Amino acid sequence: MPTYAYACKDCGHAFDVFQSFTDSTLTACPECQGALRKKFNSVGVVFKGSGFYRTDSRDAKGSTVSAAPAAAAPAPAPATAAAAS
Repeated sequence: MPTYAYACKDCGHAFDVFQSFTDSTLTACPECQGALRKKFNSVGVVFKGSGFYRTDSRDAKGSTVSAAPAAAAPAPAPATAAAAS
């Protein structure tokens, strides 16, 4: 169950409550019966690690996919001085 943070608008009492997604939002402060407001945090989920997708940057030693060999293409002919004039 998620943890929600509340703060009283009247007395400033702050507390956390474990609530289900289907539970109603609390409206009365347990200390003074004043109005409550729900406080929101900036991040709910943090992914930690070296990467989660095959395309993420990572060490070559950790990769299980080998690099494809480069296709053998003929090198372009060098330009001559006669062609430049």
